[in-house]
Parts: sequence; C-alpha cells; structure tokens
Amino acid sequence: MNVTDQIENKAASGRDNTTEIVTLDIGGTHARFAIATCSGDGNISLDDPITLNTDDHASFQTAWEDYRARKGKLPPRLAMAIAGSVDDAEDPDTVIRFTNNPWIIRPSTMPEMLGVDHYILVNDFEAVAHAVARAPAEDFLHLTGPAEPLPESGTISVIGPGTGLGVAHLWRDGTGFTHVQATEGGHVDFSPLDTVEDAILARLRKRHTRVSAERVVSGPAIVDIYATLAAMEGRAIREQDDVAIWKAGMDGPDSLAIAAIDRFCLSLGAVAGDTALAQGASAVVIAGGLGYRLRDHLPRSGFAERFRAKGRFASLMAALPVKLITHPQPGLFGAAAAYFQHTGDQR
Repeated sequence: MNVTDQIENKAASGRDNTTEIVTLDIGGTHARFAIATCSGDGNISLDDPITLNTDDHASFQTAWEDYRARKGKLPPRLAMAIAGSVDDAEDPDTVIRFTNNPWIIRPSTMPEMLGVDHYILVNDFEAVAHAVARAPAEDFLHLTGPAEPLPESGTISVIGPGTGLGVAHLWRDGTGFTHVQATEGGHVDFSPLDTVEDAILARLRKRHTRVSAERVVSGPAIVDIYATLAAMEGRAIREQDDVAIWKAGMDGPDSLAIAAIDRFCLSLGAVAGDTALAQGASAVVIAGGLGYRLRDHLPRSGFAERFRAKGRFASLMAALPVKLITHPQPGLFGAAAAYFQHTGDQR
C-alpha cells in the first residue's frame, strides 16, 4: 500500500470513527435539543440547537415529537440533562418529576416511545459540571481571584442561577480523571448579611417557613428583592414579573431594578463563597443562563467582595480563581460529555 492509499484510508477511518447522539437540556422554562458529534480525536461539537418553551408543550413526549418533526431522522442514542433528581432511573417503576415544570418522564418507556437504543439521564447541573470539565480555556471569563486557569487537580464548585439555583462540583486527580457530583446545594438555608437582606428574608418568611438560597438567588427571586427595596423607600409596589424587572435593570431605565440586580449579585457572591467553603473548592465556576446574562455586570458589582467576605477565611477565598463559563450551551455540551464518559465511548 502506497503513502497516498494510507492517507486516504486513515481519513476514511477518521470519518467513520465518530458518534452522533441527541443531547437535551430540560429546565424549568426551556427544553433545548441538539445533535452532538464526538469526533475521532475526542472533540465534541453541536449542531444548531433548537429551543422549545416547556409551557408550549403538554409533555416531554410532545416536545420530542416537535423536535423530531423539525429534524427528521434522529440518532438512536440520547443524553438528557434534566432539572430534577435522576436517582433510580434504571428502576422500571421510576417516575422522574422536574423541579420547576410539570413534565414527568418514565425512563423505562423511553426506548420504545422515543426510538432510542441507548440513553443516559443526568441532573442538569451535573451536565454543566461535565461541560466545565471539558470546555477549553477560552470558554471561561475571569471574575475574581488569581487570573489563572482552572486547576488540574482538586475540587471545582459549579453554581448557576436560572429558574432555580443549580449547584454541583467536580473533582480532578491531576492525571485526567474527573468525577462529577450533582447536589441540591441551592436549597441550603439563606443567610442574610445586612439589614437589606434581613428585610428580604422577612418578606420571604411570610410565605415560606424555611427560606432557601434559591429563594433569593434565582431568576424569579428578583421580584421579592425589587419589592423589598421599594418598601424600604416607601414606594408603591408595582406588580411586575421577573422578566420585566430583569429587562428594566439590564437596559437601565429603572434605577430600582438596577439596585435589585446589584443586590442579587451580592447574594450570588455570598452563596458562591459559602458553597466553595462547604465543598473545599480550589476554584469556582458560575454558570446558568442568568449567570451568562450577568457576565458584564458581575465584574463591576459587589460579587467579588461578598465572595471573599468569610471572616477568618477571607485570605483563603481571595486565593480561589472564580470564572464564568461562556459556552453558549453548557447543558447540551455537558450532557453529551457525560454520555461519552459514562459509556466509555470517547470517539
């Protein structure tokens, strides 16, 4: 066989040595779908994602049928990141319920109903942590702490506000091995640090016996933050949903909405610091759709000061690099990465 034949055979082998899967990221508001391809060198790429509103579909099954109608024939392999617990997914009687939308999934029926021969289910922030583990350095924006790459060994905490507050962590051993752990860290108790947060807590406590961090550090939480600030200034509270308040604060016409976003960033910094302490982190990554939208706001807010404000451990916190993942689809990318790690198919 001459050199030309060898090159052509190698190229053909490279083309064949790829795996395609459907990757999904389903949260409280959106269901995102894409085709992920893992090439012969282990790189994962996504086609153009399709995003569906969960409110527009009666069930996961009808959303899947909508996506399939748009794409045509789909690969028979599936990786799904969901906002909910995936414990006991292999049990034929298991019913998975989402945290922030009314859909349910019965894993035992998925092969027949979806036409797949292999699938994995992972928690949504487990998927994001897999994305953090696999994403290149250029997919991270530095927020605070040492301006250095994420460490190759130790624990990295991953925190992300969206419809809820996702928390996970990953551990690296320095040789390339990574273990990802999903958690429900967004449901730890909220701890106010000043009189404004005391007032926010008092307002929330009228509706919730126990106030978790997610009640203050998530997209919908901006409504209560905004209303608390309005009450403190003696302003009439105008009924608005969270989307309107975020838009008013991001676009700048409403000074109270801007103040509410600043207050949100303070609380996010405090919770991120608490999470890093609890998990023994060597670095922290902020993720989530809302985290990405705040990428220009966080560096100039009080986020960094609150992250470090841990009393006797302030110097320890100052030594931790804190990044924001800027990959446009970390849930989809991470679900695919989880599939290839779990199945051992690294093509």
